[in-house]
Amino acid sequence: MNIKFFWIFSILSITTLFFFYVYQVNVEVSQRYLIQGYNKEIRDVSRENQELEIKRAQINSLDKVVELIKPLSFEKTEKIHYIRILDNQVVAK
Repeated sequence: MNIKFFWIFSILSITTLFFFYVYQVNVEVSQRYLIQGYNKEIRDVSRENQELEIKRAQINSLDKVVELIKPLSFEKTEKIHYIRILDNQVVAK
């Protein structure tokens, strides 16, 4: 009776451990697959971020500003005159 119980218990234990092992391997493989997908997304977003930084730098460059100002017909100044305020003068309304 003890030997029969031992073999039944052993077979059930081995079967249970086998199914638990298969479950753990399945969970680990699915998590690794998700991690690889997330890493790919991170690489893609980082690459896109670099491209956007380059485009932003190109848009904000001084050459673009000069091109945007040309149609406004500004004139180039020859000499700058500043308003001089003496220390003892006060403006009142």
